[in-house]
Amino acid sequence: MKTTMARAGAFEQGWHLVDADGKVLGRLASHVAQILMGKHRPLYTPHVDTGEYVVVVNAEKVRVTGNKEKRKLYFRSSGRPGGMKIRTLREVREKKPEDLVRLAVKRMLPKTTMGKWMFKKLKVYRGGEHPHAAQQPRPLDVRA
Repeated sequence: MKTTMARAGAFEQGWHLVDADGKVLGRLASHVAQILMGKHRPLYTPHVDTGEYVVVVNAEKVRVTGNKEKRKLYFRSSGRPGGMKIRTLREVREKKPEDLVRLAVKRMLPKTTMGKWMFKKLKVYRGGEHPHAAQQPRPLDVRA
């Protein structure tokens, strides 16, 4: 039997539209990460970027389960003494709800150069409007 492998540029990378309204954050992020990596394709090849673009809208309406709203913490550091910033999920949601989805997806992608390329294909927006109508994104059903 012959093994077929994907080649870069041999196929078209489509656009998908995901509505995050009422979806659970972790389940949404894992589904989006699989699309970005290209694992939904039959010709998935780990060393070739076979993923597609994903547009996530209504990031402010994403759900979290349990008591994470108060207990989950996000850490940031400037690298200087005393430069540690700690915010709860509620604080992040109030300031930049797009970062919730971005961080959840980014941490599910490979920590390599290819992971950075995959992450650049993710577009997240707070409300229901997005500027990617010209790409004609197909709605993606995420069961979460």
